[in-house]
Amino acid sequence: MAATTKYRIESIDIVRGVVMLIMAIDHTRDIFHGAPEPTDLAVTYPFLFFTRWLTHFCAPTFVFLSGVSANIAGTRRTPNQLSSFLLKRGTWLIAVELIFISFGITLNPIFSVLILQVIWAIGGSMILLGLLVRLRASVMVIGIIGAIIFFGHNILDVVNVGPISKTVPWALFLSAGGFSNGIVSLGNQHFVLIAYALLPWTGVMLLGYAFGTLYKSTYDAAKRRKTLLYSGLGLLTLFVVFRYFNVYGDPSPWSVQKTTALSIISFFNVTKYPCSLLYLGMTLGTSLVLLSLLEGVKTKFTAMLIVYGNVPFFYYLCHWYLLQTIHIILFFAMGFKTSQILPTGAPFLFEPPGFGLSLAGVYGVWFVAISILYFPCRWFAKYKKTHTQWWLSYL
Repeated sequence: MAATTKYRIESIDIVRGVVMLIMAIDHTRDIFHGAPEPTDLAVTYPFLFFTRWLTHFCAPTFVFLSGVSANIAGTRRTPNQLSSFLLKRGTWLIAVELIFISFGITLNPIFSVLILQVIWAIGGSMILLGLLVRLRASVMVIGIIGAIIFFGHNILDVVNVGPISKTVPWALFLSAGGFSNGIVSLGNQHFVLIAYALLPWTGVMLLGYAFGTLYKSTYDAAKRRKTLLYSGLGLLTLFVVFRYFNVYGDPSPWSVQKTTALSIISFFNVTKYPCSLLYLGMTLGTSLVLLSLLEGVKTKFTAMLIVYGNVPFFYYLCHWYLLQTIHIILFFAMGFKTSQILPTGAPFLFEPPGFGLSLAGVYGVWFVAISILYFPCRWFAKYKKTHTQWWLSYL
């Protein structure tokens, strides 16, 4: 059914477009490059580390802007309608994470591993936000709860909570972080990989929801830009000061290394799994500054970014399957055989020893992938702007 063109806030879509493109660099590196580990100071080098570091900005910005968008969506709904939407969409996102994205990452048809990462964090946070909205919590209360979680969750780095820290619920909500401490066995050689502990990311979304009030049509644009700029600079200042003195906010302090380059890497090597305050301060601080500076900017490049930013979830789903299609093509083009599709004991298919590209090759594949994705994203963005089917709000 055709409808009038929907209004969108372009600065949000520009920043979201930036982080969606950057995000694909990391996933391309994961698939096509593998070792060495970019954050391991014993083996990393500047180009590899900063390839990984650049992508740190994606998940916090994506989650924060999801909170902003939830607030904006609430201007067109009653509290009960918004709550129901958030609960349903959050549940849908978790289901997509477990089924379509887990398969898109592993290519494993028997789902030996289910992966809970950024889409799970957004979906779970939406459910918790939806419950707060259902309880008639005001935007101020939601923002205060978000700030307490955001600034206070690293207290658990120094507080001994005893045996509870070894439980699955504790890992799921607070402490899990990838292969190091986020694996939960389901039996029969199946397991869940909890890459993103939920509550710290919920704090990010709740703050995003509170900041969404800045985007009301009646809010003064100059005041909004100033608030975003000062908030971003405040978070960046917190990051620099707390990180320099190793005061609080990250369980892995930095230290002077044997070379200046490694010392700089150590300083910026903050903890993502689970996300630390300093990781969030560094990344969200930058994103808030960008939201301020990019408001009202109109160029051919920002118009291109808006195309990706208009349809972030559609892009996210498509980019995994496009990258994996390229992965399979290169697997056979490089001379690997069908007998090597499943390495012994590994849940990730098409990754035999010896498969991979140089870092320059990774960037080449990334550029090809995002160039291809521009066209389906442009088509879907136009479709969403001119149609009102109920299911479009879930994509």
